[in-house]
Amino acid sequence: MTMLERARQLIRAIQSIPGSFHYQIDVHDRQLMLMGRQSSWMLQQRRDLHDLAAAEFRVFSQWGEDGIIEWLIQNLPIKETTFVEFGVENYMEANTRFLIQNRNWRGLILDGNAAHMDYVRSTPLYWKHDLTAACAFVTRENINEVLKDNGFSGKIGLLSVDIDGNDYWVAEAIDVIDPAILIMEYNPVFGDMVPVTVPYDAGFSRFNAHYSGMYFGASIGAVRELAERKGYRFVGTCSNGINAFFVREELFAHIEPKLKSLKAYPSRHRDSRDQHGNLSYAAGEDRLALIDDMPVVCVADGEQRLLRDLGPLYSESWLADM
Repeated sequence: MTMLERARQLIRAIQSIPGSFHYQIDVHDRQLMLMGRQSSWMLQQRRDLHDLAAAEFRVFSQWGEDGIIEWLIQNLPIKETTFVEFGVENYMEANTRFLIQNRNWRGLILDGNAAHMDYVRSTPLYWKHDLTAACAFVTRENINEVLKDNGFSGKIGLLSVDIDGNDYWVAEAIDVIDPAILIMEYNPVFGDMVPVTVPYDAGFSRFNAHYSGMYFGASIGAVRELAERKGYRFVGTCSNGINAFFVREELFAHIEPKLKSLKAYPSRHRDSRDQHGNLSYAAGEDRLALIDDMPVVCVADGEQRLLRDLGPLYSESWLADM
């Protein structure tokens, strides 16, 4: 177990301790930040990477996004030190928490659960930084209004979209902000051969849509198609196969020679559920078998089909990495 992982365990453990909760959190937060900054300084020595995943380290992100974001910012001339992130829950684990604490960016976080946003506003993090925590269940109909109502429009530094559902449709609708870096969650179970997304449903809920939790979002191909249509270049994904990273077309030249491979990874994590809501640990192609009778939209023609009718969804290289 790494030092970062031990520190994260300590933070989780003290959540059950009464009394000086925020003080305890602050002490361990400082430990995490110190180790995160040390990792950031080490990244400055790594100008060239085999692929984006080689920059990974984790402080507050779910996987290795903290390191990837830090490396991108170190190597891109980004003037706008602002961010927006959707689907953060209580912000204990998020793509932008290390960013705001390490670089003091200004940001907006959104979550559909009011209790989560109330919790964030009750922590010292909220007064120590210029952070807006707004409760909103985002849809393609309301996303631009939500952003404007909270004071975010025009050029920003980073946008992270992770809502386990309508990610493709909501990201497609956004036109009031122009991020330099775009992070989009993709569904690796949908494979890499056919650009598809779940049909739009304003009230989409991942586990209501299918008990397994494997039916959500869009494939890596669909996410790439959308980002490129909006003026972005793909630069890679996390090694766990869940978040894809893009930079504005005009910024791509700053990092193109520093990445030997622009690689998209499949996933090996096994977070599927059974019909009682318990982890079932389905792996590899077994995850796809759980949902192959579900409908998806092929973004190339807008037609809706069942997953099982699309033919092979996984390339040989995708299967090899699974």
